[in-house]
Amino acid sequence: MTRKGRRAGRPRLVVHAVTEWKQATTEADPRATWITVSPRVGFVVSKAVGNAVVRHRVTRRLRHLAMARLGTLRPGTTLVVRALPPAAAATSAELGQDLDAAFRRLHLAVDDNGGEA
Repeated sequence: MTRKGRRAGRPRLVVHAVTEWKQATTEADPRATWITVSPRVGFVVSKAVGNAVVRHRVTRRLRHLAMARLGTLRPGTTLVVRALPPAAAATSAELGQDLDAAFRRLHLAVDDNGGEA
C-alpha cells in the first residue's frame, strides 16, 4: 500500500491512502468491467502509544471518527490510520482535527456533486 499510495503525517497520526479499482467479469457479460469497492479503513496502534487499555481507547476513538467520515471518501479508497504516541493524550476533537487535516492534504473527500471537496 505504501508503494503506490500516499500518506499525510500529522502530530498525532499518519494516514496512508490508496484508491483502487477492481476488475470483474460476469457470465452474462464476459468483457471485463471495472467495479469499485466501498471505502475501508484499518488502524495501527503500537505499544509505543501505551498499554493495552490506552491503545484500545485510541483505536475506539479513531474508529468512531473514521466511520463518521467514510461517506465523504471516494469509492475504492483504502485507509490505514497509524496512531503516534501523542495520540494517547489527545482528545477526540484533536484526533478528529488531525484526521480532517490529513484527508484534506490527501484530497480524499468528495463533495455531493461527485467532485473533489
